[in-house]
Amino acid sequence: MSWIPIMVFSLLIFVLFVFLFTRFVGYMKREQNLHIESLKETLIDRDNPVGLSGDELQKLKAQQKEAQAHLKQVIAKLPVVKKDGRFQIDEAQLKQRRSERAEGSGGDEGAA
Repeated sequence: MSWIPIMVFSLLIFVLFVFLFTRFVGYMKREQNLHIESLKETLIDRDNPVGLSGDELQKLKAQQKEAQAHLKQVIAKLPVVKKDGRFQIDEAQLKQRRSERAEGSGGDEGAA
């Protein structure tokens, strides 16, 4: 039976410390004009996994759109053929283009 008063006393001390801590944190937030994020605010956002601000996020999205458009243009220039039910790069067409470029650039240098 002697442990019950000790347990009650320790719980009262614990509750007092928790109360004082919450008051202290509230006072410091007001004094220093702080905002402590809640757990819900810290969860990862699907649209903004890095935690960028609104302007930075919009700039990043615009850069990604430009990069995707450029990538589509580059991919569209590659000659593709369907072999065995799969799309593959046409190596013969690539070699022909490379030889045409080499002849074209070689002819330009000779004319100058």
